[in-house]
Amino acid sequence: MRFMMIQFPKDYQTAKPGWVPDLKSIENMRKYNEELQKAGVLLALDGLTPPATMSARVTFKNGKSKVTDGPFPEAKEVVGGFWIIEVKSREEALEWASRIPGEDNVTVEVRRLFDISDFGAETQEKLEELEKQSADKLGQP
Repeated sequence: MRFMMIQFPKDYQTAKPGWVPDLKSIENMRKYNEELQKAGVLLALDGLTPPATMSARVTFKNGKSKVTDGPFPEAKEVVGGFWIIEVKSREEALEWASRIPGEDNVTVEVRRLFDISDFGAETQEKLEELEKQSADKLGQP
């Protein structure tokens, strides 16, 4: 099962443009990321800059898009980073999430990614057909 662990640092809401984490935080996070990698469960990860640093929102209404530059003072939670892991169970995902070197002001949400098996047989067949068509167009096996 694949899970996304989403980190919400409370101080991101008020961080100034150009803010970066301190070296100790980076070192702690690198150690944790290396543990995920050594365990063979890490699929992807990245950290995000706070909304005050080059962020924007694109909203859609009546088929048209609108761009609003950050920061977003009305935001209650701001994503600071994420990991995508592949593990055997929800419990294992929660165990990994509980080991994140978070400070007192950090919350981590753990959510399972959709899998083709979540859909009914008819939808699965159609999705597999569409995937094959895309692979054929790209010349992939």
